[in-house]
Amino acid sequence: MEPKIFDIIKAMEIIAPIWLAEEWDNVGLQVGQKDWPVQTIWIALDPGADVVNDACKNNVDLLITHHPLIFHPLRSINLNTSVGSIIQKAIRHNMAIFSAHTNLDNATDGLNDVLARRIGIKNLKVLGKVSATKKYKLVVYVPVAYEQQVLNSIFETKAGEIGSYTCCSFRNKGKGTFRPGSSSKPFAGKVGEITHADELRIETVVRKSDLNSVIEHIRKKHPYDTMAYDIYPLVKDEEKQGSGRIGNLGKSTELLSFALSIKEKLGLNSVKVAGNPDLAVNTVAVCTGSGSSLMKDFISSGAQVYISGDLRYHDARDVEAANLGLIDIGHFASEHLIVDVLAGRLKKVLSKEGIDVKVEAYGLENDPFVVL
Repeated sequence: MEPKIFDIIKAMEIIAPIWLAEEWDNVGLQVGQKDWPVQTIWIALDPGADVVNDACKNNVDLLITHHPLIFHPLRSINLNTSVGSIIQKAIRHNMAIFSAHTNLDNATDGLNDVLARRIGIKNLKVLGKVSATKKYKLVVYVPVAYEQQVLNSIFETKAGEIGSYTCCSFRNKGKGTFRPGSSSKPFAGKVGEITHADELRIETVVRKSDLNSVIEHIRKKHPYDTMAYDIYPLVKDEEKQGSGRIGNLGKSTELLSFALSIKEKLGLNSVKVAGNPDLAVNTVAVCTGSGSSLMKDFISSGAQVYISGDLRYHDARDVEAANLGLIDIGHFASEHLIVDVLAGRLKKVLSKEGIDVKVEAYGLENDPFVVL
């Protein structure tokens, strides 16, 4: 069966669940339709005009980017604007555009983890707000003969997601009893008589936002006229998902030496450093992209240095006053390294799902800033 856009979206949900995105963000399908066929996928950092033009020339069916094409709500689609012309080009070539932004930053093994490990930081924890969603244990009781039918209906929904795993459930057998009332239409037994039925207890995990839709979908495939189910709230999990990361180097080093090692490891032409060059560094905080929003978290974290991009003059002054350090590696350098990683990871997920498509990392993007 020919793969569709929605098959790729399901795979991306495993890598970067959409609920991990910040409230202000706009992630997911930006242009196109979920039922469009897919044979070729490109991964890039930005959905810029050059990238989109190259993708269209190469008959790409789906362009997955880190930064969204549509960030703020559009009041109109003016084809003379940059965004408008890109939308027009993509639609003319039946090419969909999909974004995984802050959800990819915040995910376990996402962009923040990739950057931190590339630098050599170990024992990683979330620096800022931990992204968590209210979860419930959903228990459904079903007659044995309808086990697979109801289980399939559960797996057709967003239920059963635990970390990077999907279709998670647990089942055990038991004996159920019920007495149908006068207004009932019993699947088994007779009105007014107690019925003993061999049943299965199927357990799965559901996010609060999906709970009602999951229950309604299962109800359509359940044979009983009144489906029996239980809902139990779950305590907050401690998955390593959220904004920024903090960890240690294993041994102390001086700020200037550490900055130069980062420059070499990431293959950068330059980095910006603030703070005492001789500052002893062991605990390090990072945030990909623009990191100013986590400055307070960094200063109170116990880390000696903060690595990010788009850091401001007053951020540097605050760090000097606190006798800490900053290393600004630039927005592009802190994020572009995810392109190859995401391409490889998506290939593996699609392969496990039996989906045969071509996935390539786009390699012609450059930092828009040039240091003279």
